[in-house]
Amino acid sequence: ELMTVMPGPDFPTGGLIMGSEGIKQAYETGRGIITIRAKAHVESTKGGRNKLVFTEFPYGVNKGTLQEKIAALVNEKRIDGITDMRDESNRKGLRLVLMLKQGTVPEVVLNNLYKYSALQSSFGIIDLALVDGVPRTLTLREMLQYYIDHQVDVVTRRTKFDLAKARARAHILEGLLLALDHIDEVITIIRSSRTDTEASERLINRFGFTKIQTTAILEMRLRRLTGLERDKIQDELDGLRKAIEYYEGLLADQRKILEVIKTEMQEIAQKFGDKRRTKISDAPVDLDVEDLIAEEDMVVTFTHSGYVKRLPVATYRSQKRGGKGVQGLSLKDNDFVEDLFVASTHDYVLFFTNKGKVYRLKVHELPLGSRHARGSALVNVLPLEEGEHPTAVITTREFPADEYLLFATRDGMIKKTAMSDYDKSRRDGIIAINLKKGDELVNVRRVKSGEKVILCSDLGKAILFDEAEIRPTGRDTSGVRGITLKDGAKMLGMEITNGNGDLLVITDRGYGKRTPVSEYPEHKRGGQGVATIAMTAKKGNLVACRVVGPQHELMIVSEEGVVIRVKSSDISRLGRATQGVKIMNLGENDKISAVARMVAHKKKAAKANPMQGSLDLAAAGAKEADDEDPVDIGGEEELDDTLIEDDE
Repeated sequence: ELMTVMPGPDFPTGGLIMGSEGIKQAYETGRGIITIRAKAHVESTKGGRNKLVFTEFPYGVNKGTLQEKIAALVNEKRIDGITDMRDESNRKGLRLVLMLKQGTVPEVVLNNLYKYSALQSSFGIIDLALVDGVPRTLTLREMLQYYIDHQVDVVTRRTKFDLAKARARAHILEGLLLALDHIDEVITIIRSSRTDTEASERLINRFGFTKIQTTAILEMRLRRLTGLERDKIQDELDGLRKAIEYYEGLLADQRKILEVIKTEMQEIAQKFGDKRRTKISDAPVDLDVEDLIAEEDMVVTFTHSGYVKRLPVATYRSQKRGGKGVQGLSLKDNDFVEDLFVASTHDYVLFFTNKGKVYRLKVHELPLGSRHARGSALVNVLPLEEGEHPTAVITTREFPADEYLLFATRDGMIKKTAMSDYDKSRRDGIIAINLKKGDELVNVRRVKSGEKVILCSDLGKAILFDEAEIRPTGRDTSGVRGITLKDGAKMLGMEITNGNGDLLVITDRGYGKRTPVSEYPEHKRGGQGVATIAMTAKKGNLVACRVVGPQHELMIVSEEGVVIRVKSSDISRLGRATQGVKIMNLGENDKISAVARMVAHKKKAAKANPMQGSLDLAAAGAKEADDEDPVDIGGEEELDDTLIEDDE
C-alpha cells in the first residue's frame, strides 16, 4: 500500500529503474540494490540507417567518461555495429547519438551497451538512521513512523514555544491596557517616585502589576498614550488570546498536530515538487545472453565423422534454378554431411547419444565457421565420454507438453516422452532414456498424433504400428518392448511415417530395395514383425532402413571409405519379401557402414566429387522438369529449406 504512493527513488537525472524487486527489498529490510538504465530510443535517418539516441543517464554517470568507455568497447570489438558517436547535448537537455551500421539490430547493440558500460548502473540502498542515538537499519514503515514521530516532537516543541511567547506578550499588553485606563494616577506615582525601583514597587502595591508589567509601563513611550495606540494594543491582545487558545487546543489533541504536519508537507510539495523523472520498468534486470545476440537463421552442418559448424544463411547468395551452387564446406577424406538444417540462433539443438544422454546447446553456442571450413570436432563442443557419439540431432525453439520424442534402442525397446521433460540442461548432459546394461540408443524422432512407427532389425524383420500404442512415460525410464528380437538380432533403426513413401533397406554387402510402406501390415507393439527383405548369406545383414520419397538422395559410405551417392528413385521398387538388387559394388572384405538420407535435386555436373558438399539454399523447392513430385512421408524434420549439391 505504501508503494502505491512511494514507488521508488526519483533521481534528478531521470533514467529507468529496472524492476521493483530491489526497491521492495529495501523497503522491507532496509537494504537493497536497484539497477538503473539510461533512457534511449531509436531514430531512423533518411538513408534508412538507425541511430541510438540517449536522453537520460543513470545518476552519477559522467558523460565524457562514458563516451571514452563506449569508444574503447568499439575499438576492442566487444560491441559491433557502431560507426559514429556524436554529443548533441545543449541547454534543452542531454542527447548522445550513436550511429549504427546498415542492417544492425538496434536492440542488440543497446543490450550490449547496457551490459558493458555505465549506461546501466547499480545503486545500493542502506536506510540507516540514528534512533535514540543508536544507528539502525530501518524499513520503510519504520522510517515513516520515526519521521512522523520526529515531526510531532518538532511541532509540539514549536507550539509550546509559541504559546509561552504569546502568553508573555499578552501579559505585558494586559498591564499596558490597565495602566492606560488609569494613566493619570500612574503618571503621578512615577513622577513622585525618586527611583525606578520605588516607582515599580508603588505600582505593584497600587494596581497589582507584576514585575514584568511595571518594567514595560516604565519603558512605555508617551506616544502610546493616544487613543489610536490603545486600540492597537487591544487588537494585538485579542489576536494573542486567540493564538493562545489555538496553541492550547493543539497541544491537547494529537490529531490536530498530525493535521498540521500533513498541511505543511503539502505546502512543501506544492512549492518544490515536480513531475517524477525516474521511471520504473517491469522489464527483467538480468540480461539473457540471447539479448546480446541478434536472431538470425543459421545453416548448421553435422558430418558423419562428428564435425559441426554453423554459418549465416546470408552466406549463400540466391541463385536461379539449376545453378551449380557454391562450395559449402571442405571435408576430410571419407567424410560426408550427415545432417543439415536451418535454425535460428535462439533455437535449441538436442544431441542424443548412444549412451542414452542428451546434451542441449543453443545454435549460437555452436562454433561459427567459414564457408570452406569443415567445422569443429563435436568432442570439443560437448563433454562426450569415451565411446560416446550422437545418434540423433533435433532442433526446437520450445518444449511443448503435448508433443513427444520417440526413442528406440538396440535391444528393441521403445519409449515416448513429452518434450517438456527435456527443457533442462547440465554441462555434462542429462539422462534421456534409462538404458539397460549392454543396450544402446539407436534413434530419436519427433512424433505426432496419428503417425506410424516402423522398427527394423538387422536380420530383416520390420514391424509397423501406430504411435498411440506407446504409453507416454517420464524421462528417466526404459520404455516398453517395441519389437521382439530373436536369434541374436539387434534393432537397426526406427522410422516415422504417415503411410506414404517407401521403406528402403540396405544390407552390409550393398544390396537393397524400396517397398511401399502401404505393403506392411499394421500390428500391435511388441511383435516379431514381418520380413522386409529375403535374407541370404551372400547379401549379409541389414545395415540401414529409411523411409524415402522420390525427392530423396542417399549417401552410402563403406568401412573402407568408399562413398556413393544415389537417388532413391534409381533403386528398384520391389515387394516386401524379395531379395533386392545390388546398389553398391564393394570389395571382397568391404561392408557398408552408414547411410544418410537428404533432399535431392537434379545433378548439374558430370564430374562430381561426392566428398565435397556445397549448399544452394535458393534452389530449395525449385522443381526440375524431369523431377518426380516430392512425397510427404511424415516424421521428417523441416530440411527442405536446404540442399546439398555436387561441386563441379
